[in-house]
Amino acid sequence: MKSYEIAKSLYSDLGVDTEAALDALATIPISVQCWQGDDVAGLERVGAKLEGGGLAATGNYLGKPRNGDELRADLDVAVEHIPGPVRLNLHACYAEKNGSDVDRDAYTVDLYDRWIDWASVRKIGLDFNPSYFSHPLAADGLTLTHPEESIRRFWINHGKACRKIGEEMGRRLGSRSTVNVWIPDGSKDTPADRLTPRERLSASLDEVFSETLDSNLVEDAVECKLFGIGSESYVVGSHEFYYGYAIKNQKVLCLDSGHFHPTETLADKISSTLMYVPAVLLHLSRGVRWDSDHVVILEDPTKAVAEEIIRYGLTDRIRFGLDFFDASINRIAAWVIGTRAAKQALLLALLQPNEELCRLEATRDFTARLALQERMKTLPFGLVWEEFCNRQSTLTEGRWLTEVRAYERDVLAAR
Repeated sequence: MKSYEIAKSLYSDLGVDTEAALDALATIPISVQCWQGDDVAGLERVGAKLEGGGLAATGNYLGKPRNGDELRADLDVAVEHIPGPVRLNLHACYAEKNGSDVDRDAYTVDLYDRWIDWASVRKIGLDFNPSYFSHPLAADGLTLTHPEESIRRFWINHGKACRKIGEEMGRRLGSRSTVNVWIPDGSKDTPADRLTPRERLSASLDEVFSETLDSNLVEDAVECKLFGIGSESYVVGSHEFYYGYAIKNQKVLCLDSGHFHPTETLADKISSTLMYVPAVLLHLSRGVRWDSDHVVILEDPTKAVAEEIIRYGLTDRIRFGLDFFDASINRIAAWVIGTRAAKQALLLALLQPNEELCRLEATRDFTARLALQERMKTLPFGLVWEEFCNRQSTLTEGRWLTEVRAYERDVLAAR
């Protein structure tokens, strides 16, 4: 507490209210992705492995969960060490079918009852995603753009089913679910026809979204991508395609940190995008040279995204989510590290003297603006973060990993 009071005084000298920052951070939930816990294997088939769809999980760390109960137990450990509110982001392939032969085009909410019960007990909301990968009808990498109408129809029906599932999740949990559509469709080599698949995609999406659902319970998001494994030369659902589609149809646009060229700045896209769409879904990730879905860390691109959102008071129009999966390290620790880093970036942004920075810029005093930006880097942000952890009854940095290691020794190693 004494250390925090020192930090509080130093920030106060620059007009920053650390108490207000802590209060604000405690209201921003981050949607933790279930697929980090099992390398995107899903629960449809016991012992399944991630197959196709431009996705790849590298590594084989011990203790991978073998069923939904083990995955939820691992999530419990992770959530225990994440300060502040969270949600859970669930993919359709995490349905617990209990031996039934129902396929994805006919999924219903009862396949997710155990997830909903789990979330209800913990008083957290669920977000949802259709799974357009790891399925025999996605073997050639095409789903909503497939030239064969019967296959395309299967995936359209899957999207429709997932929207209804998301709506029911929102109803049961009293928290609106964001249902995000991402497809892997594209071409490994240079295509001759870029237009026709995009026309099919637009028509398919129109059908997926044709039924009007309760917007208080569910909202639709669409996600773009630059390229993927097996779609290196052409992705049907490019940024330009979904940007136009989201504006035309007023859908939430999903921006993934790893889905753009390495020289692009994701933070720069947020203010422009929110001029034309109702909300932005963020999939925070870390691409290393490509969309490699590394664990989020407190690096400059993540901090820049947080600054852009906080500076303009845009948190009510942002859906914060994570999208990384790393099997080369402890999977639970990956959840904790990545989610904490995202929250730390938000706290750093909340601790900025934003009004003063904007005033200096408006008066074109760029010298003072740069000096102030540099001065902020030396302030004791870590002490404020530790105070946040304490207030949220969560272990501080350097302490939580001991607990995760004990779980690894006692539980994961025995699997």
